[in-house]
Amino acid sequence: MLSGPGPVENLQVVEVPTPEPPPGWVRIRVKAAGLNRSELHTRLGYADGVVFPRVPGIEATGVVDDPNGTDLTPGQQVATMMGGMGRTFDGGYAQYTAVPRDQIIPFVSELPWEAIGAVPETLQTAYGSLTTGLDLRAGQTLLIRGGTSSVGLAAAALARDLGATVLSTTRSPDRFAALSAVGVTHPLVDDGSVAAQVRALYSTGVDAALELVGTPTLPDTLAATRIHGTVCFTGMLSNEWLVHDFYPIGYLPTGVRLTAYGGDASDLPAAVLQRYLDRIAAGEVTLGPVHTYPLDDIRAAHTDLELGTKVGKLVVLP
Repeated sequence: MLSGPGPVENLQVVEVPTPEPPPGWVRIRVKAAGLNRSELHTRLGYADGVVFPRVPGIEATGVVDDPNGTDLTPGQQVATMMGGMGRTFDGGYAQYTAVPRDQIIPFVSELPWEAIGAVPETLQTAYGSLTTGLDLRAGQTLLIRGGTSSVGLAAAALARDLGATVLSTTRSPDRFAALSAVGVTHPLVDDGSVAAQVRALYSTGVDAALELVGTPTLPDTLAATRIHGTVCFTGMLSNEWLVHDFYPIGYLPTGVRLTAYGGDASDLPAAVLQRYLDRIAAGEVTLGPVHTYPLDDIRAAHTDLELGTKVGKLVVLP
């Protein structure tokens, strides 16, 4: 439970009543819940419309506990995300959560729950950014700014799977191996001038770029992209997302396109989730490392999330 915006000490493990799903909602027994920057923004007070106290968590995976008259069945494996979870109603940092049926995605997998819990929101964001946001195609070049984040690693793996050549940034050369492990061809140290490094490799710039750091690096990411190329603004690792005094002609390089992506459960087709769970189980693809925490260690997990001490996805196991 998050008592209010502020330090990690505001996260407390407490007993609350098991949620009763209203009509059209389903109660899920949570088996694993991935952590996301969105929850850090909520804790730090950046999120709008949050009523405290609140159980955070914008995603969860588990089994149906009470289908509540819907088409689902008790014990069925499901994932859920977004739609107000952890903000306007209690989310995934719990043993049980109740969510609307229309934001539930059924699947079948024998993967361990910690592996399953790392997938849904990360996959949704990476998949949507590459397809809806960038329309990435085989043979194209992609720059990922913020490459060792969980979404950055997943996006690299998916882009490589699509047949793209991936360039990806990190602030530490020690993390090059993690980038290479998910299919990055050109790991780059982010020294603030990534565009010069990119154009040393591809003189006209990359075909597409995924911005996960935020507005401080966006101008340099735009400068790394070719004419008629596209930059998709998806992440805000820097906690900065506003461009002040925005003058498009002065800000945007001539001919470079800027778009954005922000999706929810409806943007992750069940067939896509199932396909990637199956491929992860078969060892055909990896979305990056997974680090797990018991629910009692949620403060340690949030501290690691805030400080960026771990490479990959953080998952809490209630």
